Amino acid sequence: MTEQQFSEISFTGLQLPESVARGIADAGFERCTPIQAEALPRALAGLDVAGQAQTGTGKTAAFLVALYTHLLRYPASADRPSTSPRALVLAPTRELAIQIHRDAELLGQFTGLTLGLAYGGVDYDKQRRELQAGVDVLIGTPGRIIDYYKQHVFDLHHAQVLVLDEADRMFDLGFIKDIRYLLRRLPAPEFRLNMLFSATLSHRVLELAYEHMNDPELIRIEPERVTADRVRQIIYYPAMEEKASLLVHFLRKSDATRTMVFVNTKRLAERLERVLRANGIVAAAMSGDVPQRKRMRMLREFHEGKLAVLVATDVAARGLHIPDVSHVFNYDLPQDAQDYVHRIGRTARAGAAGDAVSFGCEQYVVSLPDIEAFIGQRIPVGSFDPAELPQLRSGYLAPRQDDDEEDGPAPPPRQRRGHEQGRQDHRGRQHAQAPVRAERSESTVSVAPAAPVAAPADNAPAARQRRRRRRRHGGGPGSGPQAPPAG
Repeated sequence: MTEQQFSEISFTGLQLPESVARGIADAGFERCTPIQAEALPRALAGLDVAGQAQTGTGKTAAFLVALYTHLLRYPASADRPSTSPRALVLAPTRELAIQIHRDAELLGQFTGLTLGLAYGGVDYDKQRRELQAGVDVLIGTPGRIIDYYKQHVFDLHHAQVLVLDEADRMFDLGFIKDIRYLLRRLPAPEFRLNMLFSATLSHRVLELAYEHMNDPELIRIEPERVTADRVRQIIYYPAMEEKASLLVHFLRKSDATRTMVFVNTKRLAERLERVLRANGIVAAAMSGDVPQRKRMRMLREFHEGKLAVLVATDVAARGLHIPDVSHVFNYDLPQDAQDYVHRIGRTARAGAAGDAVSFGCEQYVVSLPDIEAFIGQRIPVGSFDPAELPQLRSGYLAPRQDDDEEDGPAPPPRQRRGHEQGRQDHRGRQHAQAPVRAERSESTVSVAPAAPVAAPADNAPAARQRRRRRRRHGGGPGSGPQAPPAG
């Protein structure tokens, strides 16, 4: 981080257990970030904390250091079974749970405490076996944890620490009933250390905090301004049919590596991936429907730099710690102003510089005033020359018939006219062929000149049956019974 992003408090001055201090030193941490400086002294003193903190500001390290310290200072009771976790960490998404587990392994490598991970999508039996063997710290998503709990894989009677990360996202994803289900099965709030972190301390988040925590200390770090100040923001106003070409133009110009592109729908993410790949840019789309193994492979390749562009919906906007993201593109402006901050927060992490480029198309630009009011500043406007935009090779973002209009830009006017003309030509060919079919039906049946045109078609089956009967009885077409041969 930059010098402004650190406080004067150092980790060495917090009197942490030696094994925790070794993990912090091994991770390269020396001085606390603002959220760490505010939350850690309270949590280390055994006080519950409800913190407002943006991702990328060090909140994961804050609650992990407090969690490990509490477990080491207060050993488990003698009657605790091995299948009863001592700490529970709940995250709204699989990616965030995996990231917390990775950070927990680093910071707690010298503590001797065992970690368990539970999330949906993969490794059901493997995760079950690990939890049955017993873990000290259980990290996961609510649904999978409840699944194992109801099967009596573990119990929660001896939990000493509870952490709720991204609490506001829990509400957004509809997990609040699952959260309350788990919290009611923990020991009473006064018998455990409780930590809640959220991007915003809204009324519903505070209600959850006061209901299931022990008089928590409220800590607010102005996350929106911290993020916005470290990101170079700019917005362009392309037409719908120019957005894909403009994106390809910027990606080529910046020689894109580790770039994130945000869209509002999963269908558009999939189509945009095809467009970028067709134009020589290594890209992959990540949305809620992508299988977990594929998602993990995408993130690993993105971390390693093998994947240049990650196209994502807002499922990836929070909780992913991906270092060195150079650019974030809002291909679609988000309809929620807070999501804008979460998206651009993927770059300029740990105090580094980053760029956030937004496209204000006619479909989503209506959310711009709310975004600018939320971040407290006007986003600078950029310009581009339409003549410089590349011609896309293939895979144009033409929406399918089953797509919603909001899923992506419409095809250019020329293509729309071509599609309509094709339908008209098809209808024209059908009309032109109808008389030919009628003429053929008339010529296949011999009728009297004065008979109506429709009569032959109606009598044709009966005539064919009469001819078949005559053949079976030895008669020729149009003749009676055959005469015996002469001589």
